Amino acid sequence: MTQPHFKTLLIGFAFSPNLKANVYEAMRLACFFKARLLFLHVGEKTPQKEKAFSALLAQCPDRPQSISIFWESGAPVTVLLNACKTHKVDLLLLGALKRENVLKYYLGSIARKLTQNASCSVLLMLHPSVERVPCEHIVVNGLENSETINTIEKGFYVAHELAAKKITLVEEIKDSDVAVTVSDDRSLRRATLKKQKLQRKEQLRVSDIVARLPDDLKDGVQWQTQSIFGKQGYSISHYARLVRADLLITNNPIKKGLFSRLFSNDLGHVLMELPTNVLIVNQTSYA
Repeated sequence: MTQPHFKTLLIGFAFSPNLKANVYEAMRLACFFKARLLFLHVGEKTPQKEKAFSALLAQCPDRPQSISIFWESGAPVTVLLNACKTHKVDLLLLGALKRENVLKYYLGSIARKLTQNASCSVLLMLHPSVERVPCEHIVVNGLENSETINTIEKGFYVAHELAAKKITLVEEIKDSDVAVTVSDDRSLRRATLKKQKLQRKEQLRVSDIVARLPDDLKDGVQWQTQSIFGKQGYSISHYARLVRADLLITNNPIKKGLFSRLFSNDLGHVLMELPTNVLIVNQTSYA
């Protein structure tokens, strides 16, 4: 049996109208992943807050085997990043704050800072809920780079743990890779053949990755590949919205030092669009 990928989950919580949904979603995910769950409040700890939060946890029908609650002061991003390292967190949960029309901007700006420096993967919970909404269709970014094998494996792991039945592995192909000037029927055929050749190559590459995954991860999951052409990051976000995916999984290909220059071209588009819940896979590394 494949070993768990997410053993420790962390979620920062605030006493906002969305608190109950965020807490219930985090508790539920910790149960699915069989993980210990850490709650972190950045702000003052008072007897009233402590009592209210304990009461909320007691009401939740899902109960992870291990729960810890921390109260710290400081800048939220800094505190969360330090907590991830201190507690060797595998997955950081970020709940949506539905405030008028700034949801996408808020999540995007916070996610930019956290994914740049996070020592773990990050899940943006765009639609946390008190009652469970089943995760049925997961879209996974199969873009060719050094982290894609790990991202695809994470996709099947998440699908296995959440009992999702369908995975679509998307290969984004840049328009520039198939750029052919079409002026007549002959050049149109050349362009069409070039696209088909690239599609077959990408599908074979991704299928080969899946073939090497443990069988228990693939059991009961229907998977398919899908090649799409367009701007990387934007095209997969559009696709995830179009097929009404419940979760989009992508890796963070940005190397340290290039983040500010390249972020807006790939992952940045995903964070700006936020078509659905988004899992950003980072290679967890602790000393």
